[in-house]
Amino acid sequence: MRGVRWRRAASQVGRSAAVWAVSTATMLVLAGILPDFRLRSENGDSATDIAVTAAFGAGAFGLLSALVWPLLVRLLLLVPALVLGLLVFFLNGALLLVALRLNPAERGAAAPETAVVVAAVMSAVASATGAALAVRDDDAYRRRLYRLSDRRRRSGPPCPQSPGTVFLQLDGVGHDTLLDAVGKGLMPTVARWLDIGDGGRPTHHLTPWRTDWSSQTGASQLGILHGSNHDVPAFRWYEKDTREVVVCNRPTSAAELQRRAVEYAGHGGLLTVDGASRGNLFSGGAEQQALVLSIAARRRSRENRSRDGYFAYFSDPANAVRTALSFVAEVGREIGQSTRASLHRQRPRVSRGGLYPLVRAFATVVERDVVVAAVTGDMLAGRTAVYADLVAYDEVAHHSGPASRDAQLVLERLDRSLALIANVAEHAPRPYRIVVLSDHGQSPGETFRSRYGLTLGDLVRAGCGLPVPRKAERTRSGAEARAAVRAALRIPVEEAGEQHRPGRREEPIVLASGNLGLISFPDVTHRMSKEEIDARHPALLPTLANHPGIGFLLVRSDEHGGVVLGAYGAEIPLADLDGNPGPLAPFGPGAADAVRRTHSFPHTADIMVNSLHDPADGEVLAFEEQIGSHGGLGGAQGRPFLLSPVGVSAPVGEGEELVGAEQVHRVLRRWLRESDGPQVPLEAAEEERAA
Repeated sequence: MRGVRWRRAASQVGRSAAVWAVSTATMLVLAGILPDFRLRSENGDSATDIAVTAAFGAGAFGLLSALVWPLLVRLLLLVPALVLGLLVFFLNGALLLVALRLNPAERGAAAPETAVVVAAVMSAVASATGAALAVRDDDAYRRRLYRLSDRRRRSGPPCPQSPGTVFLQLDGVGHDTLLDAVGKGLMPTVARWLDIGDGGRPTHHLTPWRTDWSSQTGASQLGILHGSNHDVPAFRWYEKDTREVVVCNRPTSAAELQRRAVEYAGHGGLLTVDGASRGNLFSGGAEQQALVLSIAARRRSRENRSRDGYFAYFSDPANAVRTALSFVAEVGREIGQSTRASLHRQRPRVSRGGLYPLVRAFATVVERDVVVAAVTGDMLAGRTAVYADLVAYDEVAHHSGPASRDAQLVLERLDRSLALIANVAEHAPRPYRIVVLSDHGQSPGETFRSRYGLTLGDLVRAGCGLPVPRKAERTRSGAEARAAVRAALRIPVEEAGEQHRPGRREEPIVLASGNLGLISFPDVTHRMSKEEIDARHPALLPTLANHPGIGFLLVRSDEHGGVVLGAYGAEIPLADLDGNPGPLAPFGPGAADAVRRTHSFPHTADIMVNSLHDPADGEVLAFEEQIGSHGGLGGAQGRPFLLSPVGVSAPVGEGEELVGAEQVHRVLRRWLRESDGPQVPLEAAEEERAA
């Protein structure tokens, strides 16, 4: 133990000396560049005297920054973020002038405006050096947590002693993917919670659950946070009554979907009382929000401005520099990984150029750092319920594959985030229960376009007798990370390219949501039946149903209400699927119920298309440009997980299965009630018990 302490002390001394040396060199360089900044007396000094002056000035500036700056920050927390951003430079300059005055030889001097520039550069360089040397050192962060926790206890109101709950969503991590990562030693924190290999008593239980047909974040998170994902048939769909395409990661669409869910469920959401929503598509009714997409479409106001998001994180220059360096490193890592995949001709593979390296870096670095910092702030503030989404794995797995080494490295870093949050819980003013869950998994497989040389849209046009382009165009990918970027930039409207308006009213609109396709005829105001489609385009349904890349179709039927179509003329009424699953057989138990539920939605497309699924290897064929996809039925995408503390009641009874995001919402709401923290109106809870 003593040896560990000595190594830590030696490491800290070494880092401090390195930062001091770099700061001294920076000051010497600036003195040679800036005319109003000098480190020697009027009569001139030797090189040694100048170096000593620089070293003394850099040391004094660093010491003043360490001792005085925390006090200034406490005084400036009431200042608006924009004003604080300007004051930082002037206060740093003032500290530098004081540091130069402390030199007993009085050799150094600087004009006030020059001092501001010098101080800013030195602070940035010192922070960058310290961050680069302490990337994996959590001791300093733990000490900071101790100070913050003590400050919260002294200055804030007393916190309830009932446990708070932190819900951490690992976007896109399936149940089997999590177990595989734990088995490979990639996630030691989760392994310790499950007590795998230690022979002790686990602190958490792992429960798989089954998604709805629409296995994507929009449907799952809306159901989990707001208790209803009714009428969300896919990630994107066309609504005939409004003649608009709804896209779950579009700010205006997210706001409308949240409004509908609140109205349908009859309550504000899981986080209505003393809750915080971080990095999500929807608010869950929380007052504290950061990087929440459903508020990005609104004008800035008190309602959608959260000082616990970017302000709380980037007000610390060291955090900003550390994140910036990690961002650049992640961009370089992605470029290197994609280049290697291309040189080795890996299959399957999709394009990873354009803005994707920047989007990936935002998801795996910026969004992760900001969300984790916001969650730690929520815990130190003693909030009752926090729900946060970490989208890093989902974004990388879409383009590199769910089981790729690229995606596994992301899981390792996510596990470190879980460990950090668990450490924060030890210093929080109230006990916390940490619940980890996912909204869906991901299924591997090449794209429909790469296997057959045409897109689903091309196949539909051929079945309708319309001209087909000679070269298949790529279908735009709609991963969740772009939603986080949009929320961070507060983009209120979408680009024209996302409107998906048809060129002619009689032409079908074909949309893709992973391996789920939706076909709508915009010139018909109602949902067309099989009989109407056959009369209008006799070859369309047989062309789709008999294509080897398509698993089954769902259409409305005048005779049977709804039917599932498959190859070789298979036509199974929805009411008969339990006894005769037909083309649904490869998709496993629960597929029939999921299809019947989607059939009941008002905005289900005229034709719902699910791709082929191979149960032997779990592969599907994405209609988007993704080699790890989700959105439909088939494989790991429909089997996420729920990792719950042993102190809460079991999610479901023995032998029962947890099905659907709405049931997950009821479980999470029950756990909040058990901890004496109801998050929805009590009247709604009473109605639920009565039902």
